Amino acid sequence: MIQIAKMSAHPTIDFAAEELKKYLRMMLPRCGEIPILFQPGAARGFRLGLMADFGLDTADADDLKLDDIVYIQADAAGGIIAGSNPGALLIAVYRYLRFAGCRWLFPGIDGERIPLIEALPQVRYRKKADFRYRGQCNEGAEFQQNMLETIDFTPKIGMNTYMLEFDIPACYYQRYYNHDCNHARKPEPVSHATILQWKRQCEVEIQKRGLHLHDMGHGWTAEPFGISSTNGWKQTDESSLPPESAVYLAQIEGERKFYGGIPLNTNICMSNPRAREIVADYVAAYAEKQNNVDFLHIWLADNHNNHCECAACRKKDVSDWYVILLNDIDRKLTERQLDTHLVFIAYYDTMWPPRAEKLANPKRFTMLFAPIGRHYTESYHTEARLDQLKPYRRNQNIMPEMADGLGYLQEWKKHWAGDCFCYEYHFWLTQYRDPSGMYLARLLHQDITGLKKHGLGGIVEDGSQRSFFPTGFPYYVYGETLFDAAVSYEALQEDYFSHAFGENWRAVVDYLARLRDCFDFAYLSGLRSADEAKGRFYNPAAAVKLRQGKEITAGFRKVVAANKNQQYRACTVAWRLLEAHTDFADALADMAAQKAEGDQEGMQRRAGRFQKEFSEKEIYLERYYDHYLFWQAYRKFLKP
Repeated sequence: MIQIAKMSAHPTIDFAAEELKKYLRMMLPRCGEIPILFQPGAARGFRLGLMADFGLDTADADDLKLDDIVYIQADAAGGIIAGSNPGALLIAVYRYLRFAGCRWLFPGIDGERIPLIEALPQVRYRKKADFRYRGQCNEGAEFQQNMLETIDFTPKIGMNTYMLEFDIPACYYQRYYNHDCNHARKPEPVSHATILQWKRQCEVEIQKRGLHLHDMGHGWTAEPFGISSTNGWKQTDESSLPPESAVYLAQIEGERKFYGGIPLNTNICMSNPRAREIVADYVAAYAEKQNNVDFLHIWLADNHNNHCECAACRKKDVSDWYVILLNDIDRKLTERQLDTHLVFIAYYDTMWPPRAEKLANPKRFTMLFAPIGRHYTESYHTEARLDQLKPYRRNQNIMPEMADGLGYLQEWKKHWAGDCFCYEYHFWLTQYRDPSGMYLARLLHQDITGLKKHGLGGIVEDGSQRSFFPTGFPYYVYGETLFDAAVSYEALQEDYFSHAFGENWRAVVDYLARLRDCFDFAYLSGLRSADEAKGRFYNPAAAVKLRQGKEITAGFRKVVAANKNQQYRACTVAWRLLEAHTDFADALADMAAQKAEGDQEGMQRRAGRFQKEFSEKEIYLERYYDHYLFWQAYRKFLKP
């Protein structure tokens, strides 16, 4: 009889034992009951615990809470499954199950490929994750069941981090429940109170799995002053600005008001000590209540070139004022005896490092590098360019592309010697400019394997939790490569596609590679205009290649028809997603080809039919395809 013994008492270890039991019983459905015991001295069956419980060496971990090491020594009778911390133990359980043949291809039950086996495998495996920070942040249009499924999915592909942006992330939920950009579904309004409850539910599920909970980001320049930022990037009437708060807003062109009418994009007058104190008090009060947060992100307003131009603020660069604000927050937390760990961000105007100010208590902080100006036509293997860096110019900066951005990162590192990881955007708008997913998957592998040369300790992806259309391969590459950067792209490709599509997986790889070549990523990103005077998307040569995409989908439909009923449910779903994607690719090819030829009216008509068709289909695809975010990715494309 198989049994599972827990060596330590911890909620995540309890969950890890339950997960091991569940999947063992699925793989061995006639094995009978598998008891779970708390038995620190157990000598048989599966023994689950921390590496310290077994006297295992963890000397290669600099921080046992943050550095994940998994250890497996097992045979047909069971064995030891351990981790350097409880979250690492859960990942170790999933790693063991991978050796037994399990794969998690995309979130939810339908993404699980769980084999039937005759006996348990023999496994000898020890691995320290190659990156400390491996995770995702909510974005796009999200619904609660999907959020819970992606949280559950996170450690199954080796990731350890989940970020929930905003105190109340109403803008993300409302996009889905109001069915923005969808003409076939009626709005289903949800209240802020419900969304806050859902966020708390997410937090519990995140912590149950031993994932690191990252929180907040934007909002600190609005909420402390009685200004709501819960509606995200929507314009707000100036009458909602409390009169007593106007004095604290950034002064731009002589006026203190919402930047572009959007509170979330509005900075404060950071030379005003009272404004900083209000923010610092608010952050400290929030941290005291949200004492379950592992990393609290302190970001300024979104957008750029939107900082205060008053005489006092002009005396220092924005990043110097930012460091002063961070030190103010640190003091308030210290006064309350809070050990809250803070994350500061090099993003937009703070991409330029401070000239003079330094963090007084660096142990409280981690740095986040967010290169939002990159075009995704280059990777982190790019060398940092230091010879063309421009000095900071208040409200006149041009966002740096990859090489320059990495140059500013190296300048920051002259001031910062601590941890630094990336906030990235592959699964935000970028993914929809590669409808095959193959360009993005390759870029992700290149990006991750290039991180360490720049002193970067991982990535948290800002993107949709519905980033699995037409396949989950890019996300699989993301999680697996962050965990083990030595794994080759080719090995990941065979591993994913053979499990997702079965014996004809090579036909799928070939099909998607051919689509990748038709849908030129740089063109769909607006980077290959043949005549800027005729528009950033004018390129008749691109139209020729785009129209070839329809020939490719026409031929592949026969392959789908012959394979769409499979033994494994996950494979059936994977093939049927490809079936839906052939229609998607055809519609995008038509729309983009007309745009490339300069036929704006024809493109608009085709886009209208496209949006209507996939508005109707979204309900069948919504766990994998973010209809709202796709149309946001093409909003500039649709304009004349």
